[in-house]
Amino acid sequence: MEFIGKTRIDFIGKRNISFIVSAIISLIGIIGIVQIARGTANMGIDFSGGTAVQLKFARPVSLEQARSAMARHNVKDVNLQEIKEGNKLLIKVGKTSLAVGKAADTIEEVFKKEFADNSFVVESSTEIGPSIGDKLRKDTLVAVAISMLGIIIYIAWRFDFKFGIAAAIATLHDVMAIFAAFYVLNKEVNLLLITAVLTIAGYSLTDTVVVFDRIRENLHKNLKEPIAKIFNQSINEVLSRTIITSLTTFLAASSLFFFGGEVIHDFAFALVVGVAVGTYSSIFVASPIVVVWENRGRKAQA
Repeated sequence: MEFIGKTRIDFIGKRNISFIVSAIISLIGIIGIVQIARGTANMGIDFSGGTAVQLKFARPVSLEQARSAMARHNVKDVNLQEIKEGNKLLIKVGKTSLAVGKAADTIEEVFKKEFADNSFVVESSTEIGPSIGDKLRKDTLVAVAISMLGIIIYIAWRFDFKFGIAAAIATLHDVMAIFAAFYVLNKEVNLLLITAVLTIAGYSLTDTVVVFDRIRENLHKNLKEPIAKIFNQSINEVLSRTIITSLTTFLAASSLFFFGGEVIHDFAFALVVGVAVGTYSSIFVASPIVVVWENRGRKAQA
């Protein structure tokens, strides 16, 4: 059974449009990454330092009530998340609001005074100093850079150096697209986002390798055919597989986004964006880059 029948879509012929779209996405992503490196984006306490405390109450507490209670005690730079299952509340306080080491105790005292008739227990408490947050931020950027280098080496060894560079550019494009989405929507940048980014990098690479495998097979069979024709034929041949795989992954990520709860909401959002962009880049970014490179090489030899 096939999800779709045989297609003859000219994907490579639309490369100029896709390059423009990808350039815009990448530019926004670069701006977002620069802001993250500077620590001026919406940084979570993982990277900026601060305190996170999760409380479980006997009865529900609204975000408005909790926010007002913190404001009355002059606690600023507070991020609140309501976890409806179990009457839980996640309180994140930046390093500029309370001294690290005393923040958790201060938060607990505030809620004991303000909600004396609503008992609670502290389920978790995490404190990260600013120096640790700064190191995590720098190490994260290094980890992403190393993963890109690994992709180039792997694809260059398995296929060709041109394919390796194209796959790395496509994967980096997907990473920048996720950062662009988070930067534009002012979503919090934390370790869960980095986990999602590296997950999508692996997913995008796998999708690209499948397309490249078929291209390599057809290149050996049709040595005299125009390079653009071979690439279009190969992409169309694996299009059904690409759509089914991406759709299945997209539905799973969407389920996490809508039903997974507040804690992994942003993580699931990054997966949804990454799956969509990763599928797009395998077809409209990685393959066209190789075609342009090959055409220039053939013209130089002619």
